[in-house]
Amino acid sequence: MNYKKFIKSDILETISKIADENNYEIFVVGGYVRDSIIGKKAKKDIDILVLGNGIEFANLVALYLKIKIQIFKNFGTAMIKTKGFQIEFVGARKESYNECSRNPKIKKGTLSDDLSRRDFTINALAIRLNGKNKGELIDKHNGLKDLSNNILKTPKDPIKTFHDDPLRMLRAIRFSSQLNFEIYKNDLECIKDESERIKIISMERINDELNKILISPKPSIGLNLLDK
Repeated sequence: MNYKKFIKSDILETISKIADENNYEIFVVGGYVRDSIIGKKAKKDIDILVLGNGIEFANLVALYLKIKIQIFKNFGTAMIKTKGFQIEFVGARKESYNECSRNPKIKKGTLSDDLSRRDFTINALAIRLNGKNKGELIDKHNGLKDLSNNILKTPKDPIKTFHDDPLRMLRAIRFSSQLNFEIYKNDLECIKDESERIKIISMERINDELNKILISPKPSIGLNLLDK
C-alpha cells in the first residue's frame, strides 16, 4: 500500500521538493503518521526525519519559505511555524543515557537507529517524503500490526526503554487513555518494575502528562493504570 494520500498537504509537498532539489532523504515520522493511519484528524505538529543534518535542511526550508527558524543545538533539532503547522526537523540519530538523567547523548545514526529509539512501535512508523519511493511506509517494528490490534509496545527491550527515559512510562499510560489502546502485558510489568525511576523526572513534565491523561477521552483508563 502507498501512503501518499497522507502527505499531500501543500507544506509537505514544498518540503519534499526542497529535499529532492538538494539531495536529502527525508521522512515524516511519529504522531502525524500514526494518527493519519488510524483515521484520527491529522495533527498540526509534524516531525521530519532527515538522513543527514536536520538543522541544515531546516535552514534551507526556512530560507525558501522566508520564515523564521528556531534552532535547538543541544538536541540537534530545528523548528518552523507556517500556515498553522509546527514542523520539527531532526537528523537521524542514536541515543545513549546515563543513570541520573533522561537527556540523551546523541550521535549520528541511520534510519533504523532513529526508529529504534522511539518510545512505542506505533510512533516508530515513517513515510518516505521524497524520491522515487515517495509515500512508502517504513515499518521496522511491526507498528502497523500493533496499530491494528490497539497495542502499545516498545520497539526495544521495555526495561531498557523505561529505565533510560522514565517519562515514557507515563506516556504509555497517557496514550492508552487517549487512544483506548492496551499496554502490552510484558511492557506493563516492566513499567511496574521501573516505577521508582520516575523520581528523576521533573514535576513539570510529570504534571504535563497527568493533565493530558485527565483531559483524554477516557481518563479512567489512565487513572486505573496509575493505581496499579
